[in-house]
Amino acid sequence: MARVVLAMSGGVDSSASAVLLKRQGFDVIGLFMRTGTHGHDQGNTRADHKKGCCSAIDAGDARRVADKLDIPFYALDFEAEFNRIIDYFADEYARGRTPNPCVVCNNWLKFGQLWAFGQKLGADYIATGHYAQVIDGELHKGIDGDKDQSYVLHGIKRDVLPHLLFPVGGYTKPQIRAFAREAGLLSVAEKPDSVEICFVPSGDHTDVVRSRRPEVATVGLITERNGTVLGPHDGLDRFTIGQRKGLNIGGGKKRFVLELLPETNTVVVGDENDLLASGLIASEVNWLIDAPMEPITCTAKIRYRHAGVPATLIALPTGGAEVTFDASQPAVTPGQAVAFYDGTRVLGGGWIEKASR
Repeated sequence: MARVVLAMSGGVDSSASAVLLKRQGFDVIGLFMRTGTHGHDQGNTRADHKKGCCSAIDAGDARRVADKLDIPFYALDFEAEFNRIIDYFADEYARGRTPNPCVVCNNWLKFGQLWAFGQKLGADYIATGHYAQVIDGELHKGIDGDKDQSYVLHGIKRDVLPHLLFPVGGYTKPQIRAFAREAGLLSVAEKPDSVEICFVPSGDHTDVVRSRRPEVATVGLITERNGTVLGPHDGLDRFTIGQRKGLNIGGGKKRFVLELLPETNTVVVGDENDLLASGLIASEVNWLIDAPMEPITCTAKIRYRHAGVPATLIALPTGGAEVTFDASQPAVTPGQAVAFYDGTRVLGGGWIEKASR
């Protein structure tokens, strides 16, 4: 019997994954990552639990599901490792970039550290509740277009692909909730989705950034591209490329954040058309195919809720990539990830360094 370690978050997706894996005859072992963010549990109830994940409530739910399904369960202490992800998060904001901690967590913790632990248990596979699919050794989108999470999985190492299972990826969310109800997992079947970063359940990331990097709370200027000063700001960490609300510069004219310049602590704003970029330069590209020797066409997705657009992709000798969109795109954001697709297949992805204009 093949053994699989399953990352159990206490949510409906990983819980239904346990049900599906058991039905398929796997020897399932549940793993929960304790991240040290339990302090956010105070005052958190099931009614508002959609805010985050990895809390004490989640740990309890995951353990109850494992008990009901009669599978071994381990709660692992990843607080030190997770602190590195929070430091990355704060450092990126301090650099005038917009981080994506979910991608980093998947790359380093779930499919890195967690898989390494699973191998010590003799596991043949690692499974999660992500909406994605592995088909013939290739990473593909999940069939539920509204829930597809392949974008945040592009950084998985290619040699891990043969060991990956995404049990919910071939189903829709309503089907997954139904599986949980049918299995008697009523405590999680209707549990709301986690919609916030797990260590920022309040939704205000500046609390985390400033607790770790207090120097970012430094007054600077908001200017137009020509240098015209429009007002002050109290820290670059309050802004991201494309932002329109919360600028507090008045004037009645719609302005959008175009650039964040940490070297001068300046926020540059302008018109919506100024946001358009013809392409981007990415770094640290992780290829899930052989790195192309010639330009190739693909679909480039520049943020989680981006539909993806046709583009031309060139692999660079530096380990990065140059992407040229068929049609200019707004708000290409340094620090965010870009993922490359051929149809539903994920070709790879990297980190956006700069927009091309």
